[in-house]
Amino acid sequence: MTQNQKNYALPIAMMFALFFMISFVTGLQNPMGVIVKDEFGASSFLSQLGNFANFIAYAFMGLPAGLLLKRKGYKFTALAAITVGFLGVVIQFLSGQMGSFAIYLLGAFVAGFSMCMLNTVVNPMLNTLGGGGNKGNRMLQFGGSINSIGATITPVFVGYLIGNAAKPTISSANPALYIAMGIFALAFIVLSTVAIPEPHMEKAVEKKEKDKYSPLSFRHFVLGAIGIFIYVGVEVGIPNISNLFMTGVDNGGLAMDAAIAGSIAGTYWFLMMIGRFVGAAVGAKVSARNMLVVTSLAALVLLLAGMFSPLASTVKMPVFMSDISFGLAPVPVGIMFFILCGLCTSIMWGAIFNLAVEGLGKYVAVASGIFMVMVCGGGILPLIQGAVADLSGSYLTSFFVVVAGFAYLLFYALVGSRNVNKDIPVE
Repeated sequence: MTQNQKNYALPIAMMFALFFMISFVTGLQNPMGVIVKDEFGASSFLSQLGNFANFIAYAFMGLPAGLLLKRKGYKFTALAAITVGFLGVVIQFLSGQMGSFAIYLLGAFVAGFSMCMLNTVVNPMLNTLGGGGNKGNRMLQFGGSINSIGATITPVFVGYLIGNAAKPTISSANPALYIAMGIFALAFIVLSTVAIPEPHMEKAVEKKEKDKYSPLSFRHFVLGAIGIFIYVGVEVGIPNISNLFMTGVDNGGLAMDAAIAGSIAGTYWFLMMIGRFVGAAVGAKVSARNMLVVTSLAALVLLLAGMFSPLASTVKMPVFMSDISFGLAPVPVGIMFFILCGLCTSIMWGAIFNLAVEGLGKYVAVASGIFMVMVCGGGILPLIQGAVADLSGSYLTSFFVVVAGFAYLLFYALVGSRNVNKDIPVE
């Protein structure tokens, strides 16, 4: 076992690097929502269309990505994803040069195809290399921590860029786009030279027989897939809508400086990183089910406290600043509670994925593709949140969407995650 772990060190490191890429490119859509509100006069609903375009690509690519992984393997799928991702970032860069919102949305959509394909690779790969079960969950928590580093840097960095621009435009974020293109290019070169184990790739000599079962035959997987749809939606919605709440002048917005708001939003992802490191440390000892129960309950408490805290009450909150240091920023107490939710959402992806694929055996690769379809919730729920904010005239009211989401995740942890289909053959 020790020897296998040693042999898998480089593939694991590569998967961690891909986790960083996923969060960095995906995270660009958060501060971009602030930019398009300023540059194009978009509503809260329209400001989330870039995020929607990025995530809705998962609905189109999730199943094809799972089949590609099964037939061509991890390495081929990852290299194809990196190529597509590079193209998506280039299109977003060109949208800034042309001042076109439509081309920006196209770039976000193309980048979303890449993120879906990469997610399809890294999650089952890390779970498999970790050994499944609690050990697989621990490996996913480590990968999630790397993911949070990229997610933390993006809104802080772009917030700093647009905060220093006379009039924020998509071109203001060009340095971040250059970094993304560089990361993709470097990863392609490195991954091309790395040997990747292929535990789930279909062998050419295998006899093709139609299987009467699929991942959808397992109740705990179906409910887990719904859980991923909801989880990604609330994970993205909390910082995205909080950022709009802080910078907006409509819907009860606080009209805060964009750089400070970006730093506060970045602190949410920083807390997710801290939570994932803690989750990784205890993941081999504490079950994914117990972790999900505790964090879902805590998130509900924090959200409700944030929604009903008076806006006049402020607190000096330590935030992750643009110069890679901590500083104190005065924020309403409610915003602080929303940001603290990052500690709760930190471990949920790994826990839900681990619970949903447990006992699926040969169906894991296709299950991962289905999971990627459901990641489109990251675009749909924030869009719904933005619409609720516009219709109600209140960003705070829109957080009831998030409350309902965490209530479902608590149900899944307590009841829905139990495998009641153990009679289905999985070898």
